[in-house]
Formats: sequence, structure tokens, C-alpha cells
Amino acid sequence: MKKFLIVGLGNIGAEYSHTRHNIGFQILDHFTRHHQLNWQTVKLGDRAEYKIKGRSFILIKPSTYMNLSGKAVLHHLRQEKLDPSQMLVITDDLNLPFGAIRLKAKGSDGGHNGLKDIQNTLQTTVYPRFRFGISNTFGQGQQVDYVLGEWSPEETKLMTERLQKSLEIIPAFGLSGLAQTMNSFNGT
Repeated sequence: MKKFLIVGLGNIGAEYSHTRHNIGFQILDHFTRHHQLNWQTVKLGDRAEYKIKGRSFILIKPSTYMNLSGKAVLHHLRQEKLDPSQMLVITDDLNLPFGAIRLKAKGSDGGHNGLKDIQNTLQTTVYPRFRFGISNTFGQGQQVDYVLGEWSPEETKLMTERLQKSLEIIPAFGLSGLAQTMNSFNGT
């Protein structure tokens, strides 16, 4: 059975659960609810597993807080004996309009502390990522408050459709490969 590691980035704790920065956790929570999967607490995170058509998707929500995500990612890659190319990291992105989806095979951290820690820990920028746009509609000096702020009522209304789209992306990554998944979902 081919395995893939799907890592949703976020911060643990109720005070962060509905914030823009926690979209990685929110997408994985939506996925597990839809497929009636159960989370179990493991070393450095919560873990669930989804199987379809000879593929196993190990879903991880790191418990290390965003800025130390690399430690959890490295642990789970080693635990599952996987290469970074078999991993998909789900993260928020200020440089994309709200709800925009971009899948990439590699890239810079774009100023994102979670990605920065993963890249420093793995010593590579070559690993697939699923970037979810949160836009950059905040005033000067307000970035931290915006990123750690909760979704606006308008964003919340639109979130259902965006979360539904994510249900298709995760299995497509393992079943069709990254290139085909990028062609199918980038710009949707």
C-alpha cells in the first residue's frame, strides 16, 4: 500500500481553532468528519488514517505550535518511512485572495514561520504544499492580529464551499499525483 503524509499546519488550543492561521487544522478536521475518521493523540500531534484504492493517507495535526512544525513533520516522516515528496503540507497564505487554492511542488517559505521551520528542519524547500488563501486585508502593523484573528462572517459563509473542495484535493494527491492535482485544482 502506498502511503502519504498529509500535514495540516496550525496552533493547538481552543483560542486558535477558528483563526485564519489554523486553516490546515480546519481542513483536516473537515476531512475527518466527512469520512468519519477518528483522531488519536500520538507523539508530537494528532493522527488519523484514511485508506482508498490501495493508498493510505496519514493525517497529522502537529502539537508543536506553528513555529516549531518542523520537529513534528520530521518525526512523522521518519515514523512512516516516507520521503518529503510523499508529504502534502496544508497551510494558510497571505499572498493569495481568500479561498484561493494553490498547490506547489516546492518553493520558499514566503515569510510563513511554519514553513520556515519545516524547511530549516528538513534542509529542503522541495516538498508539496497546499496553500489556502487568507488574503492580506489588514492595516500596516496588523499582520499578527489578522492571521491570528477569526474568520469574518462573510468568510465563514464562503468557507463551506472551500472546505468541500479540499475533500477532493487530499485523495487526488495520492491517487493522481501532484502534477495532475495541480492541473485540476490550482485556480479553483
